[in-house]
Amino acid sequence: QVQLVESGGGLVQAGGSLVLSCAASGSIFRPNDMGWYRQAPGKQRDLVATISSGGNTNYADSVKGRFTISRDNAKNTVYLQMNSLKPEDTVVYYCKYKRPLTSYEYWGQGTQVTVSS
Repeated sequence: QVQLVESGGGLVQAGGSLVLSCAASGSIFRPNDMGWYRQAPGKQRDLVATISSGGNTNYADSVKGRFTISRDNAKNTVYLQMNSLKPEDTVVYYCKYKRPLTSYEYWGQGTQVTVSS
């Protein structure tokens, strides 16, 4: 089993910044992909950014140039630096760990980000 604990969400004004953290524990296998997704009420969960153990990254077009994903493999932790936040970034953000060579995915509990205009 894998547990993911997210932190760092909150309320920020438009143009501000937040850093989300996701610490993974349990049966962590490497190499692996971890990532951040977000979901608005009544909508599907969408990709924000992913990062491999080797540091390869992938971003949604809507966050390119504003968000940066990074990770500390020694701590099994992934981060999401969010800059130039917009009101439309207001949703719940989820961390995901994918077990390598399997279809198993684990999700965090979600952290709310609210950007006021």
